[in-house]
Amino acid sequence: MSQRTSFNPSNRRQFIRGAAAAVGAMSVAPHLIAQSGPVRVGYAIARTGPWTGGAQVSQEPNYLLWAEQQNAAGGLDVKGVKRQIELISSDDRSEVETVVRTYEKLMGSDKVDLVLPPWGSNANFAVAPLANRFGYPFLAPTALSRRLVEMKLPYFFLLLQQPKPMCDALVDMLKANGAKTAACIYVDDLFGLENYAALKVALAGSGIQLVQDTSYPGGVKDLSPTLRSIKDKNPDAFIGFTYPPDTILASRQAKEVGFNPKFFYASVGTAFQLYKNVMTPAGAEGVLGMGSWNAKTSPGAKAYFEAHTRKFGGKEPDRWASGHCWAGLEILTSAVKQVGLDRKAMRDYIANTTHKTIIGDVKFTGSENTATPGTVGQWQNGEMEVVWPPKVATAKLNPAKPAWK
Repeated sequence: MSQRTSFNPSNRRQFIRGAAAAVGAMSVAPHLIAQSGPVRVGYAIARTGPWTGGAQVSQEPNYLLWAEQQNAAGGLDVKGVKRQIELISSDDRSEVETVVRTYEKLMGSDKVDLVLPPWGSNANFAVAPLANRFGYPFLAPTALSRRLVEMKLPYFFLLLQQPKPMCDALVDMLKANGAKTAACIYVDDLFGLENYAALKVALAGSGIQLVQDTSYPGGVKDLSPTLRSIKDKNPDAFIGFTYPPDTILASRQAKEVGFNPKFFYASVGTAFQLYKNVMTPAGAEGVLGMGSWNAKTSPGAKAYFEAHTRKFGGKEPDRWASGHCWAGLEILTSAVKQVGLDRKAMRDYIANTTHKTIIGDVKFTGSENTATPGTVGQWQNGEMEVVWPPKVATAKLNPAKPAWK
């Protein structure tokens, strides 16, 4: 004889509530899984091609170190919840087209949580409008371009001091130390052209005469004819708006032709450990360049320098853009901790906060970091010291470069 169980209204209400709870749990579960899953961070970076030297010194090592440190601490703090970082990256082959195509995929179809920028002014100039269109905050540590500032893209932030403050600091230093004449070479692209234009403005009314100014194409293999021409004019200062291979080429060939002005300034790559190694510490002595920090700048800078050098087997960060790259990662980390992964909230936080970083305060006016002053660095006794302006200097300027060795 079978037994039937009565199903009173009370039982029915409990059943409906239980079923609803089960359905609700199924609908919420994917959301909960997403919230506890990895934070997907995408970027394209040069691992091959002419941008590789800069990208593999100033940027990608920092991305790897940052992810490793955050994950070792339990993950990136996303508004109080620790989540592991998953890096999604590829080689941009030093091609603007590849940069644009890759970021369009990362932000458009892949919909990564965060993006990190590519290397160099040209690549960032190409991708900045795209980042703005997709609404991803971009903290660019290796872009120098007044045009990027003038585009007024609310999601794009430039960490490096821009051409005007850098050239103002350089000319101020030269004038304060008695220079009367200068010669300039510059790479014929956005970086070179904008810095050359800023230099011309800074020199106006300074009492320093520009006796020669010569552009050269990217990938140049021989600068000796230009250097000989400049040597004949005997300027007090040589200024090169150069990329890492050209910086080393100009330095080597200046030594070969016997050109040793009182002030020898070359830009990208001078602050690299590679420059000191190639020229030898004695050969690099007294050379000036774009440098803005070192391990003496702050306790945080010292900790970062040591962690970077330890992780990469003695490979040091450069004393210019590496510090700005790390500062950008500090700012991004702080933004995610404060407001989570809401990109509009992150943008607003980045735009409206004075950020404490290893290089000092960073504050954006529009897209430009206006808190970090223009600076000049100089190799002294195996260290790239900040020598100008005096208020941020880590050592006093040596106002007369010794002979090449």
